[in-house]
Amino acid sequence: MVTACAFASPSHTETPAGWMSHLRRGLVLLTAALVVLLTANPAAAEGRVRIVDQFGLTSLLWHVARAEGFIQKQGRAQGLEIAVEWSRLSGGSAVNEALLSGAVDVAHIGVGPTLLLWDRTLGKQNFKAFAALGTMPQYLLSNRADVKSIRDLGEKDRIAVVSTSSQQARTLQMAAAQTFGFEQFARFDNLLVTLPHTEAMAVLASGKGGVTAHFSNAPFQYQQRKTPGVHVILNSYDVMGGPSSSVLAVTSEKFRRDNPKTYTAVKAALADAAQFVRANKRRAAEIYLEAEDSKVPLADILAFLDDPEIAYDVVPQNTERLGHFLHKVKVLKNEPTTWKSYFFDDVHQMPGS
Repeated sequence: MVTACAFASPSHTETPAGWMSHLRRGLVLLTAALVVLLTANPAAAEGRVRIVDQFGLTSLLWHVARAEGFIQKQGRAQGLEIAVEWSRLSGGSAVNEALLSGAVDVAHIGVGPTLLLWDRTLGKQNFKAFAALGTMPQYLLSNRADVKSIRDLGEKDRIAVVSTSSQQARTLQMAAAQTFGFEQFARFDNLLVTLPHTEAMAVLASGKGGVTAHFSNAPFQYQQRKTPGVHVILNSYDVMGGPSSSVLAVTSEKFRRDNPKTYTAVKAALADAAQFVRANKRRAAEIYLEAEDSKVPLADILAFLDDPEIAYDVVPQNTERLGHFLHKVKVLKNEPTTWKSYFFDDVHQMPGS
């Protein structure tokens, strides 16, 4: 009725100015009507989240949250039904691209890629972390008997990493700076080759293809250590000065702002999953093997979960050192003053580092 009245045909005696007055009044009324309709029927932003995980035991909390329906349970506690869409990628660079393109909402990536994503989107999309996914060491492995440490690596070596900006690649830069002097932090960059962990495992075990080292993660590194001749030449804990979170869960400020209940449910679900893993290690191991369609013996996964070096917790540990290093070598334009710089403020009460 509003629009019909607004655009009623003018009489033949009206001037063009009168017609324009009718038109302007009609547009004002039409705009007002649209505002009322949109306000009465707002777009339903809540209740959907697209999560991407990666290969390996760094994804265990996601696997458990999915199997146990923790995200949906947390949503229902807030009166919200949440639809979760899952996908999988390999490497921090690929995951960062998916996040930046808007193809996914939430992901986990290494501390190094998280810092890079935070730095590049500061003041724009504002990507930040909201949970850690556990502390576990990462091993640099070699199949050369004469290589005992990174001091023995040379031009004949090729080091497999999932990405040249991955957590492992950044850890190797830190190790080079510590061993050879700060100005030598990029000493091994020209030796890096990018391969998924599964492919790097096979190439290193075969002794063919030119790859002589692999900066791995769990469970691959533990399987590789069973291969004759493959041995550890660097432990990430030694570089970081102790146990440290290897991966973080991240999202954008927009997703967090537009979907507060969904965001809260995802965050709480990860905490639920961490508690579940600590209390139900055997079931957690079974969930992992099912999710990854893995042939790794159950006993091997249980041994990993019982390892005193491993802890599944959402509180970030020992992440600041890498942030300061990456700023010093000018990878980051913005220096993170503390871990709170690249974590959302709703988790700042945690005893993180």
